[in-house]
Amino acid sequence: MPPHQTWKLTLAYDGTGFRGWQVQPGEMTIQGELQAALRRVVGEGPLPQGSGRTDAGVHALGQVASFELAARIPAENLQRALNRTLPPAIRVLEARAVESTFHARHSAVGKTYEYRVFRGEICPPVLARYVHVCAWPMDFEKLQRCAGFFEGEHDFLSFAASDPDLSTRQGRGAEIEEEHRPAIGKIRKGAMRTIFSSAWAERDSEIGGLLIYRVHGNGFLHHMVRNLVGTMLDVGRGQLKAEDIPGILGARTRAAAGPTAPAQGLFLHSVEYAEGLRDQGLRGLGT
Repeated sequence: MPPHQTWKLTLAYDGTGFRGWQVQPGEMTIQGELQAALRRVVGEGPLPQGSGRTDAGVHALGQVASFELAARIPAENLQRALNRTLPPAIRVLEARAVESTFHARHSAVGKTYEYRVFRGEICPPVLARYVHVCAWPMDFEKLQRCAGFFEGEHDFLSFAASDPDLSTRQGRGAEIEEEHRPAIGKIRKGAMRTIFSSAWAERDSEIGGLLIYRVHGNGFLHHMVRNLVGTMLDVGRGQLKAEDIPGILGARTRAAAGPTAPAQGLFLHSVEYAEGLRDQGLRGLGT
């Protein structure tokens, strides 16, 4: 038997029609579709390990998956064959053989997420599944001030999910976190995370204005980015003050923070690895 080869795939997908990344019985998921595609292409069905478990409706511009195959196949052939059999909403941007020590989740040291907010009363249908529509007045300077409070190392328990299936994830070994575990040193339990950058940008186009929130950190809790965004939008429209953010962080309770922003505005933008290479996602959607 030939030794197994470790593979690394970089993926982009529209998460609208899927129940998230993680395989679930009777549900269409990204992980499940990729596993089925591998079985059709090479006759093997390894369960691809993703850099993180994106939720139902969340998109990816640069998700990373790893798995092992016994079959020997050129990288370009594997990429081409997978794209021919995968649903059109999932595309393999790159396929390459890597060292056996590589693991999409355990080897990752950072991620960048992006959240897109449409500014206007009527959202064009071509954008509707990729943005959160906010028609109310919004103070951009307050949003930007808010974002700065999240930079650095903090306990983000106030921004962790408090949904009914959290106990299920904990039972699977996910602890409190959504997906990403630092590769260096011991896996830290709890809600301490380091955010390297956190900022909003404004973008105008012919089909309407967008607010883009981008956050880069060493790890994220389940629903953390969506909870950050929901809280900041409350500040932007005057329901909270930017100066409330340190107190919300210190409260360490989900009830202290704002609402969870809808899934469709969230994109896993890119994943960073210890060797210093970041798998960059497609810009997409006019960005």
